[in-house]
Amino acid sequence: MLLEIDDIHVHYGKIAALKGISVSVDQGEIVTLIGANGAGKTTTLKTVSGLRELSSGAIRFDGADIGRMPGHKRVLVGIGQAPEGRGIFPGMTVEENLLMGAYARKDDPSKELAEAYELFPRLAERKSQAGGTMSGGEQQMLAIGRALMAKPKVLLLDEPSMGLAPMLVQQIFSIIEEINRRGTTVLLVEQNAQQALQIAHRAYVLETGRVVKAAPASDLLDDPQVRAAYLGGDLGEDASEDGVVSGAGGGADGPGAPSGGEDSAAKAEKSDRPDKPEKSED
Repeated sequence: MLLEIDDIHVHYGKIAALKGISVSVDQGEIVTLIGANGAGKTTTLKTVSGLRELSSGAIRFDGADIGRMPGHKRVLVGIGQAPEGRGIFPGMTVEENLLMGAYARKDDPSKELAEAYELFPRLAERKSQAGGTMSGGEQQMLAIGRALMAKPKVLLLDEPSMGLAPMLVQQIFSIIEEINRRGTTVLLVEQNAQQALQIAHRAYVLETGRVVKAAPASDLLDDPQVRAAYLGGDLGEDASEDGVVSGAGGGADGPGAPSGGEDSAAKAEKSDRPDKPEKSED
């Protein structure tokens, strides 16, 4: 198994954000995490990449325990991330942004730069343009391309379709599939559960910091509870309208059972996330 997340617990102060999450990702897979806003998806990715500290549990990568490894060293062993909100350097050119992804490497990144331009021809056309002047879709391509410059064994993608026009959403998912075909394993968090499940091999449903379902993605697409709870629309902030989020723990009511309101862990994860970008016009 390439990546093993074993019973991890994470806290924001005294608030429990992750309550025993276990997820596995094998070499060559696309695995997706779905769930309502505040379920713990982004926190899980941040904990894998080293941006959040474990309270307990273990994370193993390529057979080695990395749970206490600093984030910059996780990049060197093969974990790359394109964060929610893209996080590009707006004043740098496209090419400078891409090269920042290879900053920790000691070898020549020319091969990876050429591959990034092959995968994203739009970036090649605009390599001298400032990243902050690009459209939302182009910035998302840049964020993914920058993460690939580190030659990751596993790519963590957090909400890659957020704020994009429908035509660009399809393009981004096609690119994710191509990245996977070229040999990079993908762990995907995505508000568009329908699209995510269509390209993933396996999937996990998260609710209030716990895994409540795990199955092949095709099975979850046909699961009546999952369809009712998660496939009727986006899973972003709009999914918790009026403060109603999924029920905790996957009990008798199953995934998607409404609770009386948003719990503290959901609010804590929201506060740790960047503001939702405005919808792109491209």
